[in-house]
Amino acid sequence: MDDNALAHKDMMDLSTRLLIVDDDPGIRELTTQFLIQHGFVVDAVPDGSAMRAALGRDHYDLIVLDVMMPGEDGLSILRSLDRTNGPAVIMHSVIGQEIDRIVGLEMGADDYLAKPANPRELLARIRAVLRRGGDALAPLARGRALLRFSGWRVDPAARELFDPDDVLINLTDGEFRLLLTLIEHPRRVLTRDFMLDHSRGMDAEQFDRAIDVQVSRLRRKLARDDGRGGEELIRTVRNEGYMFTADVERR
Repeated sequence: MDDNALAHKDMMDLSTRLLIVDDDPGIRELTTQFLIQHGFVVDAVPDGSAMRAALGRDHYDLIVLDVMMPGEDGLSILRSLDRTNGPAVIMHSVIGQEIDRIVGLEMGADDYLAKPANPRELLARIRAVLRRGGDALAPLARGRALLRFSGWRVDPAARELFDPDDVLINLTDGEFRLLLTLIEHPRRVLTRDFMLDHSRGMDAEQFDRAIDVQVSRLRRKLARDDGRGGEELIRTVRNEGYMFTADVERR
């Protein structure tokens, strides 16, 4: 990594606030201290109620959210968060089954890390999610250029999608990133690995089914009242991936 990249990373860390949500006080303490040592501003809370209180007081760029907690579990907490404008979320759980990870990703998590995790891996995942979050929208958001396709309108800076009738379509953060990945590369076959890397920034295990689930959800939201539209805009290319079929204009 060159000096400019290191300087960018250090500035990102020093200006970034993280929130750890975990009922285990030992994990909270160790994780908090490790991340503080690497330049982040970190708070830690034991449950969803304390998390919401913290979010009411301060702005956070990313939440590390434990799944298995007594009372309200991590998935229920995730469901209550604003996945369009809220902080990024990394799920952290002793449950390492693929289906559990897919559920978390489908609900809008930006990454999913199994316990016990090496602190350095968690650090790398945090930086990757934050880097992807900042970089993915930057080229399109510059100058607030709008993107248009088949009557639809996308505002990358505001993270808004409007249908041909000018109705705002609610997308999760993950769905919006996936849509941007597709419309940045129109009429090209994109592999699942490419889409996963560009829309989520996960740099470890790849979960093809997670992309399939997200594409399915995005297609439903791109479908018109007559039930058509989503399938036509996002074409499945057998054994290869997906293609965004519409022409995209920037203006």
